[in-house]
Amino acid sequence: MAFEIEKLQLAPAYRAVSDDLRRRIVDGSLRQGDSLPAETELAARLGVHRSTVREGLRQLEQEGLLRRDGKKLLVSMPRQADLAMAAERALRLRQVSYRDVWQVASVLEPLCASLAAQSISAEELAALERCLARTEAVVAGGQSPVDTDIEFLSLVAAATHNPALLLARGPISLLMRAGYAAIAPVLPQSGPRLLEVHRQLLDALRRGDAAAAEGVARRHMQDYRRGCEVAGLDISQPIPPLG
Repeated sequence: MAFEIEKLQLAPAYRAVSDDLRRRIVDGSLRQGDSLPAETELAARLGVHRSTVREGLRQLEQEGLLRRDGKKLLVSMPRQADLAMAAERALRLRQVSYRDVWQVASVLEPLCASLAAQSISAEELAALERCLARTEAVVAGGQSPVDTDIEFLSLVAAATHNPALLLARGPISLLMRAGYAAIAPVLPQSGPRLLEVHRQLLDALRRGDAAAAEGVARRHMQDYRRGCEVAGLDISQPIPPLG
């Protein structure tokens, strides 16, 4: 009886190299700062051509798992900013909407505020005070406070000292910036309101009042939603890909 046989889809050899090394990095066999053998030695150990090893290493460099130090290739830790930007691009390509992102931010930002109130240091409070001063100057000058708002919320998130939360929040913060940038020019009156939110949140953090901090952050996310409606931004539409 006749039947169809599809061709086997074999992964490129360089991917097998990168997969093997990635596994060793993730399971701790290769630790951050460890130096990899030369390409020729790796090729001999793995039984592949040197060009195959080179391509596999290049892929791991792009992922931030390897970095070059002169002629040496060292195991590295991907930077949080790089991971956030990669995830942001992926989410844009998946056509997430402004509403999708707002729904997630409405959970993450109040959580960040609540946890920060319980763990924030004097140095972190001082950084927020400096950011608030910059926001006051921006609003007084009639400029958009989008950048300082993103910075302020990022400082609050950092004060949670929770790396898992920071990694989850990173791409959402970048995508929220797109919404802020879209509505800010249409709502110049939003500056003073945003400034007041920052003052209230900073005050709650100073007092270590987790419930109050969470409430302020939650209202801030509600203000964002109302701002989208007033500005006529259809939050069901996808956030456009990066140019």
